[in-house]
Amino acid sequence: MEDRPYVLLSCGMSIDGYVDSADEERLLLSNDADFDRVDEVRAGCDAILVGAGTVRQDNPRLLVRDEARRRARIARGERPDPVKVTVTGTCDLDPRARFFTLGEAEKLVYCASPAVPSARRRLGGLATVVDAGDPLDLARVTGDLARRGVGRLMVEGGGTVHTQFLTAGLADELQLVVAPFFVGDSKAPRFVGDGTFPWSPHRRADLIEVRQIGDVVLLRYALSDRFRD
Repeated sequence: MEDRPYVLLSCGMSIDGYVDSADEERLLLSNDADFDRVDEVRAGCDAILVGAGTVRQDNPRLLVRDEARRRARIARGERPDPVKVTVTGTCDLDPRARFFTLGEAEKLVYCASPAVPSARRRLGGLATVVDAGDPLDLARVTGDLARRGVGRLMVEGGGTVHTQFLTAGLADELQLVVAPFFVGDSKAPRFVGDGTFPWSPHRRADLIEVRQIGDVVLLRYALSDRFRD
């Protein structure tokens, strides 16, 4: 077992790099064909991680949708859905969120140390709450996931989490889908925030694949020597 899982980051963005609008209504950045591709990627992973902000704002299900893929996972001796994972500094999470209430997959909540006692009181019957250090340490999170048998981890956002994984050098692959429009609003959230990234004009990421999927484009980047096609 590696000291951390293979980490695949997945994100959709506008041409100008935004992952949502500044409005309350969620911005759809993909199409049905790409949603199906993402479902296939999910089905091949052991766990899916999102930040607590994504749980609060998007209320994602994080389930494999296609029944054939669910049956294939069961045939491999796995649960129909990957383990659900979130990371949080404060554990300001609603126990009624679909992250907790939908699906039979194991749910893991990695909290900064000061929030662990309250998190266990609030979520103890719904998820396993794990102390992730103070401040929250993603290397500690990924190390614990590896010890729990997670070999392939899909990270679906949001921007803060993507930024943290990338700047920490904990990502092996990036799957980035570009939608054919602009958002043009600096109040809207972007794919990543400010930070010191391992890839720069002096160290370019390796572009492995470019694929048109209807009206969107998938860009796949290898971010480490652990990349697996």
